[in-house]
Amino acid sequence: MEFAYPAFLWLLLLVPILAYWYYAKRKKKQAVMMVSSVEGLKGLPVSWKVRFRPLLLILRLLAIIALIVALARPQTSNTSESIDSEGIDIVLALDISGSMLAEDLQPNRMEAAKRVAAEFVDKRISDRIGLVVFSGESFTQCPITTDHAVLKNQIMQVKSGMLQDGTAIGMGLATSVDRLRNSHAKSKVIILLTDGVNNTGLIDPLTALEIAKAFKIRVYTIGVGTIGKAPFPMPMSDGSVQTVMQDVQIDEPLMKKISKETGGKYFRATNTNDLKSIYNEIDQLEKTKVEITSYKKFAEHFFPLAMIALGCILLEVVLRYSLFRSLP
Repeated sequence: MEFAYPAFLWLLLLVPILAYWYYAKRKKKQAVMMVSSVEGLKGLPVSWKVRFRPLLLILRLLAIIALIVALARPQTSNTSESIDSEGIDIVLALDISGSMLAEDLQPNRMEAAKRVAAEFVDKRISDRIGLVVFSGESFTQCPITTDHAVLKNQIMQVKSGMLQDGTAIGMGLATSVDRLRNSHAKSKVIILLTDGVNNTGLIDPLTALEIAKAFKIRVYTIGVGTIGKAPFPMPMSDGSVQTVMQDVQIDEPLMKKISKETGGKYFRATNTNDLKSIYNEIDQLEKTKVEITSYKKFAEHFFPLAMIALGCILLEVVLRYSLFRSLP
């Protein structure tokens, strides 16, 4: 409940002043008769007309209060919003090769990439986002969608070993482009994350780059891995797991070429905090324009109060000139 003209409510301060003025005026008008003693009048009953005569004042004050509140125009509102967004279609291309189990990011590259990607999805409220995974081959884990709960569930189900091992960067990029080629979004973006060098696949990365350029798709590339060597869990013949140090090899020249020629940017993440910062920067670079139009519909409630005021005035007039009629 709100009021269109709340300033009128200050008039309610006049109500106690009017009550005081009425009683003061009534007291002056009372006739006075001097008697020697009132002892003989103490037992006499008080007339019901005398007891209920203040009802006239109560009715008048209620009418004044109702009129003042009606003048303030009490209203209730119903608000609706229309959201118009220039959404961005995004595909997350995630490397799931065996090397993504290296533990230079915590708890490992794979889990860190999944967690940060899910946080990124939460920030892109109005965008359609899809997920492509690749290693020795590529696969669409989730088509572009606005159902981010489903997408996040698919991200969390990703694990190494789902596909033939290897690093087919060209296949991952080409599949991501295929997800976006029929998109009518104003902006189309691929975020490609890998920790290795292209060593397999039916499509060369430079061929996939040309396809991305043809469809005007911007590609952000992320190289994941520390500088030098990284701890990698290696299964042993006896069933145990031993941590060995392996060289980190990322084809940075290729990653930079892909991002530069498509209008994107290359990033290097050597730890989990770096990866979070990279996704935050991409989130800032790819801002979605969202326009929210608010519609507010008001319902007026002054009429019942006006009727209450009119009823109180009519009842007061009727009672004053009938039951509580007094002689001049």
